[in-house]
Amino acid sequence: MIPLETLLHNIENVKVIDAKIDYTQYIPLDLSTTNEAFTNLKFETAGDFEEYIEHYLVQNNAKVAFGGYNEIRNLYKRSSVFNDSKTQERNIHIGLDLWIQSGTPVLAALDGFIHSFNYNTGVGDYGPTIILEHKIEELKFYTLYGHLSLESISGIKIGDFYEKGQQLATLGDTSVNGDYAPHLHFQIIKNNLNTFGDYPGVCSENDRPYYLDNCPDPNILLKIK
Repeated sequence: MIPLETLLHNIENVKVIDAKIDYTQYIPLDLSTTNEAFTNLKFETAGDFEEYIEHYLVQNNAKVAFGGYNEIRNLYKRSSVFNDSKTQERNIHIGLDLWIQSGTPVLAALDGFIHSFNYNTGVGDYGPTIILEHKIEELKFYTLYGHLSLESISGIKIGDFYEKGQQLATLGDTSVNGDYAPHLHFQIIKNNLNTFGDYPGVCSENDRPYYLDNCPDPNILLKIK
């Protein structure tokens, strides 16, 4: 069987946010623990972080900041979702983030139908989330869209079909998206382990090999330069 990564690599013209924004208007954003310019900053609120993103985009004459796959971050220390006394800290991001203002259209990456959706509440969580199921050459897999608006999960149902590039949702603001600056968390999942409207987007060091294999780099599909 052809590996999923190879199949995705061969697909062209995939976008998951506002199709009118060209990739030349995207700028990488490093939120890792190795980026001292970022780790030395102190954000008291999600609004402070949103202002930082907006300034970063203006400063670089860009409309979208992207990155984060396999990135070790300190962002998650503020939330008990990723830290408890019984397990190793989860601080390795296994999706791709696309930072842009709330209300931005979110697009289906590929033809697929709604597998599940949920409002994952709590600081640090996804907020409204949709998972699509896809099949290419009999190989089934999933794409996850996190940090959406509440309207995005209103009036939809499991089994609804979306074409590649069709608007699926819009991005949520800090009040509903887990208390983050507005962005899309986009993730590819081979085996969803029977989850419903949710799947880990951050893992621990011990679990990193499994999750990097089960959740390949989304840029294989998006091909952002």
